[in-house]
Amino acid sequence: MENLLNSGIGLILAFQNMGEWLLAPMKFFSFLGTEDFYLIALPIIYWGVDSALGLRLGVMLALTSGFNTIFKFAFHAPRPYWVNTDVQALSAETSFGVPSGHAQNALALWGVVGSYLRKGWVWVLMVFVILGISLSRLYLAVHFPLDTLVGWLIGIALLLSFNIAWEPVSAWAKKQSFAKQILMAFLASMAMLFVGIGVKSIFNDWTMPTAWLQNAARAGGHAPDPFSLSGLIVSSATLFGLFSGVAWIETKGGYRVASDLKKRILQYIVGIIGVVFLYIGLKFIFPSGDDLLASAFRYLRYSLVSFWVSGGAPFVFQKMKLKD
Repeated sequence: MENLLNSGIGLILAFQNMGEWLLAPMKFFSFLGTEDFYLIALPIIYWGVDSALGLRLGVMLALTSGFNTIFKFAFHAPRPYWVNTDVQALSAETSFGVPSGHAQNALALWGVVGSYLRKGWVWVLMVFVILGISLSRLYLAVHFPLDTLVGWLIGIALLLSFNIAWEPVSAWAKKQSFAKQILMAFLASMAMLFVGIGVKSIFNDWTMPTAWLQNAARAGGHAPDPFSLSGLIVSSATLFGLFSGVAWIETKGGYRVASDLKKRILQYIVGIIGVVFLYIGLKFIFPSGDDLLASAFRYLRYSLVSFWVSGGAPFVFQKMKLKD
């Protein structure tokens, strides 16, 4: 794999040598693949555009992010600036490189949008966004071309599987009791988490090469912590919270996007205040770190955030008469 990775250094250097004028647009496209962007954008879609599409996107984000972490553990491959000092590290990451999470998640998520809307112009726009997000990571020197290619392949596999499974699984879940829906959501969440822990345990004796650490330190940013379970906990908690919130709000009559634009704007303002309180506020209250207690509270925090988005906020909208 080392030779395959190194063969992409020339492409990264050629891309970076095109000039600094690309830095701003590449940073922008890279931002479109971050947690912060999804926290802003997905609630807009779920609360104000199409709740069915928003739910699909939220679930896919949790799944593809979780699988990406698991595959990163399995491949445990470096980032370009960890192994080559010729490339300029224009961003920094603490996780392994293969597969590219930005490339994988972009294809899986925006592929869901294209598959759901089924319009030619939407697919053209989605392909443009996917390519922009994916290529930005090459320019920033946080991914090799191979990382991107593997990310795309996994993203395609997830998208195809998701499109096949969504309708029958949803139909089955709707027939189950509320208690069983919550139980199944928790078991699915735990399954993803423990698969990742299992894969990580296989490489307990693996040691990160000193050269990788030294090169990463020269680039600045946080030191690599590639076997951290933090990302996997976030994905698992998000999956549980989303499913739990949807199951709960369905017992209250369900949620449908309001037809009145003013109501939708007010919904977003109210909803995003709740997101900020739970996401940022609880971060200051709950313990931090990677120990068991901190990990449990991280799971709780992200479960609450995603539950609020899919169920809690819609319930508040009902009580505030912001529904049609």
